Amino acid sequence: MNRLNRTLPPQAADAKTLKALVLDWAGTTVDFGSLAPARTLETVFARVNIQLTDAEIRQHMGLPKREHVREILATPRVRDAWQALRGLGPTESDVEEVYQQFVPLQMSCLAEYSRLIPGVLDSVQRFRDRGLKIGTTTGYTRAMLDLLLDMGARAGFRPDCSLSPEDVGEGRPAPLMLYENAVRLRVYPMASIAKIGDTPADIAEGLNAGTWSIGVAGTGNHIGMSHDEFQALPARERGLRLTRARRELERAGAHYVVDSVAELDPVLDDIAARLTKSPARRGK
Repeated sequence: MNRLNRTLPPQAADAKTLKALVLDWAGTTVDFGSLAPARTLETVFARVNIQLTDAEIRQHMGLPKREHVREILATPRVRDAWQALRGLGPTESDVEEVYQQFVPLQMSCLAEYSRLIPGVLDSVQRFRDRGLKIGTTTGYTRAMLDLLLDMGARAGFRPDCSLSPEDVGEGRPAPLMLYENAVRLRVYPMASIAKIGDTPADIAEGLNAGTWSIGVAGTGNHIGMSHDEFQALPARERGLRLTRARRELERAGAHYVVDSVAELDPVLDDIAARLTKSPARRGK
């Protein structure tokens, strides 16, 4: 557990205890390495004769998928490649064209990448034993989220509330999905909620909402490979990838960084201790 951000959420003085966790999906609870969106975007852009690098795909992971496509097309190298192919830089209609190709392809392969990350199911039960409610947010569409919810339920993972950008009109880094989770879970103040995710967009979502923001470094976007592939790496290479992932989430402003959801328990204990301190001592 890395405790990084000494600045507490704005309403921490009013929060007496932690009441809910809001988890991300790909790379946090399912799909070790966040492979489904990365591989789908790679395929979609290859169909228009642009070969994306892994870094270009993953730089804006966690955003709503239309916005993710827009950000990729705005990347200077990709923008220039698009103009060389079509004679004009990408427009909003081009964003929509690529996005409309992305959606059915992502739906067709999403179930393949819906497996729960090791340790998640047991961890969620421990969180419930603490009396915590469980919500989720995602950058996926509602239809994609519904598919993941169905697959997750079959494996025993049933959140109390799950929201997509379509449910509130805007996705990360805006805080609206977290606000709506708070409403539906009947939890307040926002500092009694912790947001957990594997991308800087997840961290920003939590910070913008005034929740605790916890990064997951070892199972998601910055690892970028399956569990078996990651475990097969030499120990030194695994360590280097983990270090890079932790630093990205630290730079994003996370209050804490862990390697997996299974390592959250000490963080929850630490948050509980910080919330029970007197206001004058908090953050010291």
